[in-house]
Amino acid sequence: MMILIYGGSGSGKSAFAEQRIKELNVSGNNLYYLATMQVFDDEDMERVNRHRKNRADKNFKTIEQPKDIALIMPEMKEEPSDILLECMSNLIANEMFSDGIINGKKVLDKLKKEIVLLNDSCRNFVIVSNNIFEDGIVYEAETMEYINILGDINIFLSGLSDEVWEVVAGIPIRLK
Repeated sequence: MMILIYGGSGSGKSAFAEQRIKELNVSGNNLYYLATMQVFDDEDMERVNRHRKNRADKNFKTIEQPKDIALIMPEMKEEPSDILLECMSNLIANEMFSDGIINGKKVLDKLKKEIVLLNDSCRNFVIVSNNIFEDGIVYEAETMEYINILGDINIFLSGLSDEVWEVVAGIPIRLK
């Protein structure tokens, strides 16, 4: 089963995603937390530590993979696994900007392939993404390309997903 959970910053989407993957993990399969945040400063580290603390006693095996998520495939093939990917917006930013090369179309195609591979290799796959599309502001070209790629991947993910949820003010709303 594949599930997309998205919402605004601080909406409660991460907590709901953890709850949802734990509900699906009834057989006690390997439970992976695929963390995509790339740490650049103390604020980022504080956020990572807060997330680690929040899931410390939830039996997740954390894999820190800010880019190239298909590299975790060998570990997923060992036995049935459930994966929580947190989060797509970080992953796209890392893929687009960390090497100084901005090619949104290339990143979009790569991520689509990697998502399908991971989904095919696990039992349950929950993906967290962000809703950053409602401010109506036109940004610089690189930022607009990032926003468009995030929108495109969210549309792709919602098409693949068995369930799609939006979390607003801590309230999960099922859309599909």
